[in-house]
Amino acid sequence: MSPRPFTPKVVTANDLLEGDAIWLTENDEWTRQMSEAELIEDEAIAQDRLLFAMSQADRAVGAYLVDATPSEAGPVPTHFRETFRSRGPSNYSHGKQAGA
Repeated sequence: MSPRPFTPKVVTANDLLEGDAIWLTENDEWTRQMSEAELIEDEAIAQDRLLFAMSQADRAVGAYLVDATPSEAGPVPTHFRETFRSRGPSNYSHGKQAGA
């Protein structure tokens, strides 16, 4: 059985102080918008970026790689769990959904 081919990824984590889902950008910043995340198409670079994210313990916790696909608006998730996380807390009186 051969290993699955690498698919594009983004690095995600949770904000240490607020708990929101955050994504790593190309310029080593964290954003609350997945569409602004760095889309990584090389497995070695993805692992390197993940290690960088894990070193950001003063800002982000629980960093991991997420499958994503490119779109005109930036990376979008390929799994429903990440779609849910990108929308913010499910309680409308908090976070990204407060204005909805």
